[in-house]
Amino acid sequence: MALFHRRFAALAAALFGLVVLVGCSADPAPLNLAPSVDLGRYAGRWYVIANIPYFAEKGNVGSYFDVAFQPGGKLTDIYSGHPKTLDAPLKSYTMNGYVVPDTGNARWRESPFWPVYLSYLILYVDPDYQTALVGYPGRGYGWIFARTPTIDEATYRSLLGRLKDQGYDVSQFRQIVQTPDQIGKPGFQ
Repeated sequence: MALFHRRFAALAAALFGLVVLVGCSADPAPLNLAPSVDLGRYAGRWYVIANIPYFAEKGNVGSYFDVAFQPGGKLTDIYSGHPKTLDAPLKSYTMNGYVVPDTGNARWRESPFWPVYLSYLILYVDPDYQTALVGYPGRGYGWIFARTPTIDEATYRSLLGRLKDQGYDVSQFRQIVQTPDQIGKPGFQ
């Protein structure tokens, strides 16, 4: 039993050291959050226009998030997407979390399962709440959202410009297929 405790303690110390090391090596320049987010207006469906592809969303099409808020700053964020083709069965994943106090409602903590919490940083939302940019510390992940499945090219370029101004490498972003006519177009996943 003592051997188990020593190994567990060594593993815990190594993991803590890794977390500290990763935290210290992250980009020190913080992202600028939206100054104030009206949660009532932000709630609802957001289509994923583009993102930096990562394992959980990579290859999905027709994807969107449904965001809902409960009393006390609690939230539910449900991601839905079709694997590979628009006619594939829809798959959904639920994240629960909370709005971080004193952040203008622009910083959230979300969890796919306890005890893991991820940061959700609203970098920008337009005055009409039709487009939004969401980031992540270190700039390894990012999303362009819209209330409609598609946006015009000028709006898309403008949103990429805002991400670039935040220090993102916008060449990493790929658009998400939302309609059949987008399949196979350059710049799409």
